Amino acid sequence: MATVELRFSALPEHVRTARLVAAAVARRAGVDEAVLDEVRLAVGEACSRAVGLHVSNGVSAPVRVALTEEEKKFSIEVGDEAPRAVPGRAADGAGDALSGDESGAEAEDEMGLAVISGLVDDVEVTSDEAGGVIRMSWPTADASDPS
Repeated sequence: MATVELRFSALPEHVRTARLVAAAVARRAGVDEAVLDEVRLAVGEACSRAVGLHVSNGVSAPVRVALTEEEKKFSIEVGDEAPRAVPGRAADGAGDALSGDESGAEAEDEMGLAVISGLVDDVEVTSDEAGGVIRMSWPTADASDPS
């Protein structure tokens, strides 16, 4: 299992680099050429989402991207360190009303996740107080080989 790891400052201009690296590693891993645009778009969306979460939460830690070539699939994990509220756990008993900025950011976040879900069949999103991870995977040429 070969893994390429990227860490980049939460700046929008670094998202393009992550997309290009993801496409190159996916191609080398054996992801079908017809799917590479989906890989590029999904990684771009996931990284843009992570950058936005870092910026809006004042997180200075880098965005993490892990690209893993396994026997029959290619996986990408995009991780952020933006804290999320855990459902059912109120921090200080304050109300749950969102300000205009927060509801707009939340709607944008949901839109990004919807785009990713539309591009990737195998996607998992997790988050907690320490941040979140989007895991995506695609079959490689080995997986579609009947031999």
